[in-house]
Amino acid sequence: MKLTPCHMLFASAAVLAISPVYAVAQTSLGDDAAASSGEVTDNPVTAQDTGGNTIVVTARKREETLQDVPIAATAIDGDVLSARGINSVREAASLAPGLNINSDGGGRAFVAIRGVGVTLVQSVQPGVGLFVDGIYRPNTGYLNNPLLDVERIEVLRGPQGTLYGKNTLGGAINVITRQPGNDFEARASASYAGPDDQFVLAGSVSAPLVDDLLAVRVAASHLQQDGFIRNTLLDIDGNPLNSDSVNASIRFTPEPFTLTVNGYYDWIDTVNTPYSSVANPDDYSREIRFNAPGRVEYEYRGINAKLEAPLDGIDSTLTLIGALDARDSDSPDADADFGSGDFVRSTGGDDLRTRTAELRLDSQITDNISTLLGLFYSNEKVSARDVSLIKGAFSGLPFDIERTSTSETRANTYAVFGTIFWEPTPDLEVALGLRYDHEDRTANGTVITVLGPLGASGGPLPEAQIKSDEFQPKLTITRNWSPDVMTYASVARGYRGGGFNAPTAPFRTYQGDSAWTYEVGAKVASPSNDFNLAAAIFYNDYSDYIGLNSIAPAAGGGLVTVDLNSGDVESYGLELEGLFRPTPAWSISGGLTLLHARLTNSDAYTQTTGRTLSSDRLTFQPDWMANLATDYVFELSGDSEFVLSANVTGKGRRLAATLNETTPTFLDSYWLVGASATYRNGPFEIAAFVRNAFQEDYWESYIEKTTLLLAGLPGTDLGIMGDGRRYGIRASFRY
Repeated sequence: MKLTPCHMLFASAAVLAISPVYAVAQTSLGDDAAASSGEVTDNPVTAQDTGGNTIVVTARKREETLQDVPIAATAIDGDVLSARGINSVREAASLAPGLNINSDGGGRAFVAIRGVGVTLVQSVQPGVGLFVDGIYRPNTGYLNNPLLDVERIEVLRGPQGTLYGKNTLGGAINVITRQPGNDFEARASASYAGPDDQFVLAGSVSAPLVDDLLAVRVAASHLQQDGFIRNTLLDIDGNPLNSDSVNASIRFTPEPFTLTVNGYYDWIDTVNTPYSSVANPDDYSREIRFNAPGRVEYEYRGINAKLEAPLDGIDSTLTLIGALDARDSDSPDADADFGSGDFVRSTGGDDLRTRTAELRLDSQITDNISTLLGLFYSNEKVSARDVSLIKGAFSGLPFDIERTSTSETRANTYAVFGTIFWEPTPDLEVALGLRYDHEDRTANGTVITVLGPLGASGGPLPEAQIKSDEFQPKLTITRNWSPDVMTYASVARGYRGGGFNAPTAPFRTYQGDSAWTYEVGAKVASPSNDFNLAAAIFYNDYSDYIGLNSIAPAAGGGLVTVDLNSGDVESYGLELEGLFRPTPAWSISGGLTLLHARLTNSDAYTQTTGRTLSSDRLTFQPDWMANLATDYVFELSGDSEFVLSANVTGKGRRLAATLNETTPTFLDSYWLVGASATYRNGPFEIAAFVRNAFQEDYWESYIEKTTLLLAGLPGTDLGIMGDGRRYGIRASFRY
């Protein structure tokens, strides 16, 4: 076997797992925020009182301190999200090493962790799993949804399929909301920022109805903003956002059982794909010239229940979870040619219904052996509709062409999983897990084309089917050298399910992709918690990569858009994350990712499309990402304090979405700076803030013109710029 730099890097790093090093205890920016405010979380579900700001996570579906869990994980506290003005998981990604999320609309997000699990279009299953209170959300659009009453966000890097199932080959994101308890609590916050008139209002109330038996929590929020993009053709805002969210939880705790029921509703009115026509990546513009507003409306709603029951006779805890989630979207009028020429218009929408159930048994077998066993089932149904109108003037015909397509995809997934935890000594743990997933996925639909007076053609599509049986193992060895120093080494496999293309494509189905990840890491924390650091070195062997969707020869002539397996990828790198307090009043925290992710074989792409790729880089994946924040607390009289905060996030050079065969298009690296000044007096807080303080120009998404030229549309590059400078005030209250 040829030794590549990544093999040598991994081999040398393996020493970390077997020798005591002063290297790592993963902390979070949430810990930073709690320390800055002098506040220690006291919710028994999310924190432990160990005399310091200890963070407890459920990364392995057990409560463990972040310092002890042998996973490269970041926990971002809900108060940090509020202080930074972060309103979605996509925005929070800048605080988690290795996590890269971009978006080109309210219902679409491009996500990957460590360059693995790349998801660029809605028709491809996610490669990074999103879970809210343990419930899987099957579409990347959820990453743009408002965060409401969040306790913390956990970002787990590397394959998590053993416990979390398929579509987590890159990693998993857990969003944990605040839960009701015995204490009454009320929160309220409001902020205004310009120049795009961003309003955010949020509030929650939690109270016991019967002490130690029944408690309820209700939260709601409203967000609206004009955005920074302007449609100069229609003289309207080009990328507005308006959302309303509400959720409610009821917690019933008759000894010894705990039953939690949660319901939520999100309504979002926004725009998808507001691309500006530009000449090149240096031609920054926030002006679009579309013939239609392009508004799209989303409704998300669901209900779930979780029952926890101790089985003292067998020293076990039984957990049962059931959920029903729904998403409906409607796009009444979109400009599908992305320009001022009125060539192609479209309307459409889809309905997604997901039902999930999970049963887990967490057992202590002996003093040094425990197990976590479970069963999982999900049922997913997507119904989509699209009507495209091609104007006769564009097609060269004396009449318009109207194509109506419908599709229905159904999927059933069954899984059984288990992990055995063995502690041969108090400072050594070996965890071996295995999951088996079986997926049945079918697709049906119709395509009807009306050629003006010539009439209609087309009809039902032949059914397509995918069946897959996949095993996802994971082995982790952990060594605790002291209460404050640990190292670990792990190997794991994850996979993502395949999907379907149009019946005119050279292939109707494409297979899923998979990744083997080899990782070593270390965590160290000072006894006083004034310093902690987490480090991980990883190597990913990524097979059958589902890459950028492309153009392929269509049956009967012409071209068709396809999703496909593009080849194999190798990625490796280093992650660092830590916190340092030079004084009790001053804290510095941050993270760094160095990543080398490259296609090593793209023959599959060429064989399918007849085309070549101009670069071995992965779309939108940078070679480095970084974040740094600092807070300084000035103690005032009584319960008052004044906090000065500053933060910077950066992302390296990235490959744009391109089908050009010879010349790749790259997007420049960028740094974004933010700052705030906060006055706190007891439960009240008021802050002035600025984001993107230096008005940095950067691209959120970018498509090189070859894609449009191949589709027969006027050729121009398309780009969506990131948000400009925002500045405003925020006030909050907590009782």
